[in-house]
Formats: sequence, C-alpha cells, structure tokens
Amino acid sequence: MTAIDPRPPLEAEAPAPGRSAGHLIVAQLEREGVRRVYGVPGESYLDVLDGLHDSVIETVVTRQEGGAGFMALAEGRLTGVPGVALVTRGPGAANAFIAVHTAWQDATPLVLFIGLIPVADRGREAFQEFDLTGWFGSTAKHVVSVDDPASAARVVSEAFRIARSGRPGPVVVGLPEDVLRLSAGGEGTVGPAATAQGGPSRADLAELAARLHAADRPVLVVGGEGWTDDAGAALHGWALTHRIPVLADFRAYDAIPHALADGRSAYAGALGYGRADAAAALLDDADLAVFVGTARTDVLSDGYTLGQQAETVLVLPSEPKGHGGRVDQVIVSDPVAFVRGLETLDPAGGRDVHGADRLASAVDAHRAFSRPVLREDAEDGYADLTGIMAVLREELTRDAVITYGAGNHALWAARYLPHHRTATLVAPRNGAMGMGIPAAVAAALAFPRREVVSVAGDGCFLMNGQEIATAVGYGAAFVAVVVDNGVYATIREHQEAHYPGRPSGTHLTNPDFAAYGRSFGAFGETITRTSQFRDAYRRARASGLPAVLHVRQDPGVRSPSSAA
Repeated sequence: MTAIDPRPPLEAEAPAPGRSAGHLIVAQLEREGVRRVYGVPGESYLDVLDGLHDSVIETVVTRQEGGAGFMALAEGRLTGVPGVALVTRGPGAANAFIAVHTAWQDATPLVLFIGLIPVADRGREAFQEFDLTGWFGSTAKHVVSVDDPASAARVVSEAFRIARSGRPGPVVVGLPEDVLRLSAGGEGTVGPAATAQGGPSRADLAELAARLHAADRPVLVVGGEGWTDDAGAALHGWALTHRIPVLADFRAYDAIPHALADGRSAYAGALGYGRADAAAALLDDADLAVFVGTARTDVLSDGYTLGQQAETVLVLPSEPKGHGGRVDQVIVSDPVAFVRGLETLDPAGGRDVHGADRLASAVDAHRAFSRPVLREDAEDGYADLTGIMAVLREELTRDAVITYGAGNHALWAARYLPHHRTATLVAPRNGAMGMGIPAAVAAALAFPRREVVSVAGDGCFLMNGQEIATAVGYGAAFVAVVVDNGVYATIREHQEAHYPGRPSGTHLTNPDFAAYGRSFGAFGETITRTSQFRDAYRRARASGLPAVLHVRQDPGVRSPSSAA
C-alpha cells in the first residue's frame, strides 16, 4: 500500500554552468522529493556518488544489490515517492533484477539507476557489458539510457513520472560512465512531471450504482497501490453503511483498516495463499464483485477458479493486467478519486437491499479465523508461532509496520496480525524470498518513530540477513522475528503432498541467529518457549537497536492449521 509522503519536494536551484550530468542527476533527484537512495557503490557511476557527497539526500550503502533494490521498493510502497536504487553494471544489475521483477508484479514505483560502460565501448564485450534493454525490457515499465548529458534532468523527471503513473512500476535508467562526467551545458533541473490519474465519471458512477442496486450478494475486493488512510477508512465506512463485505488481495491487507475506530467492521479477510475458506466462498458466491485497485488475478482467485462468472467491475488506474474471467465494467481511476466519487452513491436507492446478516456472518468468520490462541508451553523445546502472534497483537502499536518475505512463516503474520492504517505492510506479492529484512531497514529509516517488525523464515532471512549490518550502521531499529525450523518449509510441504517420504533439496543448516545479529552490533536473543517471547520482545524494543529474536519452531509444523 502507498501513503502519500507529506514532505514537499525541494525548491529548484539556479543552473550551474559546467555542472556535470552526474551532479545534475542528483539535483533532479532532490527536486523529485527523494530523501534516501540505496545502493552498492561502483566505479561506473562515480560522478553520481560525488554529487551525492554534498547532497541533502542520504546515501544508504547496502551489502548487496538485491537488498538495495528491496529497500528502494519498500520506500516507494510506504511513501508514494518512487524508491531509488543505485547499482553498477553487469553483476550489480543482475543482483538488482529481483527487485525489478517484484516491483513489476507488485505494481510498486521504483527507479533503478545502473552504471554502464562508456558509450564508445558498447558492443565490444567490454568488462561487465550487458544489454540494458535486453535484460530489463520485459520486466520494467520503461528502460532508458542517459546518452546526452544535457538531457539528464529530463530523463530522471520522466522516469519518476512513468514509475508512479497509472499502474505503478519499475523504471530502469542506464548511466554511461563517460557521459556522467560530461558537462550538462548549463542545464538546470526541471519541475517534477505531473502524474495523470483518472477518476470516475458521473456515467461510471451511475452505472455502478445500478449494478449495486440490482445485486443481492455484492462484494468489494481491494488491493494495489495508491491508498491513503482517509480513502481506506472512507471506503470501509461506505461499505459498512451499505452492508457490503470487503475482501483484500494477497499481501495488500493494509488497503483499508481492518476495523473502524469504533470497532465496527465490514472487513471479511484476505484472499490468496493462506486464505480462509469462508473468504474464498464469499467471493465465489458473489453475484457482483467490485475490484478496487486490483484485478481478479491467479493468486487472488485460486488459479482463476473463484468468482469467474460473477458480474464484475474493475476500478484500476490503467487497463487491466492479469485479470481472469468476466468483465462487465471498467472504471479508470486511482483508489482515492474513486472513493471520493463512491461516497456520493446510495446503491440501495433508499431500500434495504443488502442484508445485515450476510455481512455479520462474513465478518464473524474472519474474526474467528484471525484470532490466535496463546497456549501453554510444550515440552519439546520449540515455541508456538501462533502464540507469538497472539503476543504481537497485544504489543504492537496501531501504526506499526510489518514486513516479511516469502515462505510458510508469512502465513502466521498474514493471518493473525491486523492492520489499522495504510502503509503498514511490505511483503512481496510475487513471492520473492529475501525481502523482509531489507524492507524493515527501509521502513525504519522512512518512519523512525514507528514500530517495525519483520517476521522472517530461516531461509528467507539468510538471503539478505547481511543487511542487519546496514541497519546497525544507519540506526534503523526494528525487530526481526526469525523462525528457525531448519527447512524450506513451503517446498517441503509440496513434497510431502506430491512426493511423500522423499524429501529432496529442502534441508537447511542454520547458524545461531541471535549470535549472528549480535556479531553486527544488534540485539540478539533465542526463544525456545512461547512464554519467553513477550519479555524478549520488550527487551529488544527497549534496546533501541536492530534486533534479532531467534525463534526455534517444530520442524514438522507447516502452517497455523498444522500447529492447531
């Protein structure tokens, strides 16, 4: 989800004759409202690094380009300003590719700058040469190279416009090493390009009202980017007034608050992996499904099987991507503009059309599914992750940011941790492992006064666990709850279903994660009983440091259901 960053962009400065293209790029980033860039340094973009030396922009030096890309992605999702990553050519670009794919499938604004070989060396198999468009052309909204130093500011401005316009996504900008050092010819920065966002017309709203009026079992499905606290709460209130249950797309659970300030709710849970049967049935039984910010994609619809024949309205900032099944109306609009128009509608025409019992039943089913139970300690030396979620529900502040990567460990956080505000979840909708820790670093830097918790699997954590060093170096305090069961549990679960008794390629040899954290200067503690967690969590939070809580879990537990 995306909350709009309230901080205004910096004012333009007078052009400096003879300023290099690399320095002009930095000045344009300042004007675009960028506060941080994440990267691994490379000789291919030294002039940009030199420009950052005197810039108000903070340069966050990471330990691997994948971590830098994930941090930039998290920044874009949380603030609404496209996140920026800086990496070098060839191997650096390859490492950053995972963040581009994630931003593409997750529809998150990201600008990746990649240093390139000198222009004169192209096509000669020069050191670390690669084909920028060939690599990223099918996985980014736009790929461009700054081949003219005088165009540097315009190229950056256009990259930001494309990244945040319509369906947000990644833009890749190539930076030839020699061009960066050339004079920009006295060119200055340009005004940030306006972002065109559509809104519903009166005819759109009238048609939607007629569909809602005629429906007996309508449902709203929310997701995607571009939500604000006000829009999420307003949509929730409108749905409650008109007795329409609201479902959330996979890992887009923070589009709306899960309950209003007075405790009332129309939220009926999330779809996708780990969803409740009741949530799936609600979509499949609907006679009208209104998708706001998302489409009926494969994960949301259990492989294009749920709700395929329901009358369908899509409210999206651009033409649908990945949608399966019936479409009856498309409204081109961002969520904020749509909700503003929706508030004028009375879909029941003054009549009691949508029954209160259906909504109450849907909400009650979700509350029962998402209520964790704190059990007595077992005697096996393992902690119960469901009980840990019960403690976190009580300990977390209402604006806490939750991050995680991919794996079975995420099922617990997705099921049991509620969201009360927009921009409180960063998790990969494309299933990329290794995102949780970098995302937590970025969240802690973007919101230093907010609580940040990352729920990490052992396999997921070690893909970018070295970014704990980045967190310590920049004072990014968060708590990583590392679930250690010694196995790639998601894949092992599939093996157990399809190849019983033949585990292969899924065993993990793990370190002492608490000691690993302490080796970087972070707080570290190991938990083998559920009853230890609350005090350990409070100590970790009180330390003011990045923290690693090493939770030992029964290797045979695969999901909250198998732990019951």
